[in-house]
Amino acid sequence: MKRFLLALLFTVAWAASSSTFAASITVVPEGNRNTVQPKVPGASVRRTRAGRTTFDDKYEKIRDLLAKDRALVSKIKSTASAYNIDPIHIIGAVVGEHTYNVDAYDSLQTYYIKAAAYAGNSFRFGYGDETIKTFVARPEFSKCDPNDDSYSLWTCREAVWEKSFRGRKVDGTSFPDNRFSAVFFQPFYAGQTFGLGQLNPLTALMFSDMVAKTSGYPKLDENKASDVYDAIMDPDKSLAYMAATIRRSIDDYKSIAHVDISRNPGITSTLYNTGGSAERAAALAARGAGAMPEENYYGWLVNDKLAELKSLL
Repeated sequence: MKRFLLALLFTVAWAASSSTFAASITVVPEGNRNTVQPKVPGASVRRTRAGRTTFDDKYEKIRDLLAKDRALVSKIKSTASAYNIDPIHIIGAVVGEHTYNVDAYDSLQTYYIKAAAYAGNSFRFGYGDETIKTFVARPEFSKCDPNDDSYSLWTCREAVWEKSFRGRKVDGTSFPDNRFSAVFFQPFYAGQTFGLGQLNPLTALMFSDMVAKTSGYPKLDENKASDVYDAIMDPDKSLAYMAATIRRSIDDYKSIAHVDISRNPGITSTLYNTGGSAERAAALAARGAGAMPEENYYGWLVNDKLAELKSLL
């Protein structure tokens, strides 16, 4: 009888603890916190003007591509299911990227053709004469354990870059005051992202382990740049990396800030655009209980067009 009572008390205590934890999670509802769209960055405005188009035209083009390509939408749904996220989050990221970053191609097949054009090319990640392999072998990176998961490893290496190399002269080499991804992982020109998800190579490397485990694609090696570009340019593979990025953002906000953003694609799209979900979740947590994340210009559009975007699914 005593054993039964102890078991009962443990069960009640566990249930109460679980309920308290669940109650402490703030759910971010659908919709925008800002009544008007936050300002679009000048670079995006200039890029759009240079293409002799408008944001409205670019939005309509990617929306129409998704509307007519049911095979693509089906892939988005299946990928989202594998990562346990609502497919509207992937739709939002695709729409945001092709509205504010690049113009959409006319068909999904064009994305495959562009990916094939890069296949087998010989290029490397590095800065000047220093390859990424040599760079991360420097003693400053010794605290980053190569045996860690890919996200922890590359997050650590990025932090070391920010603290010890960015904008500094080290061992006779002057390093640019720019992001790690722009300096070491973009051999064509800084700021370039690729494919359906407009991913950069460093993001792909960060999520290599999650994608390998969930989708079965081979783990990426920073010393094999062509494989990394294949992963972010091939539409099928890039969807997996998009989903992994979004999954991580949702998990970071729940575990760090105790905020559930899974019902607001404008917020997940904002984080897809900005990156740094862990740091941003920590900043939100520092604001105190009840603080709500806000969408940027990119996420604002997604929430504003949410009914129309949901109809694509």
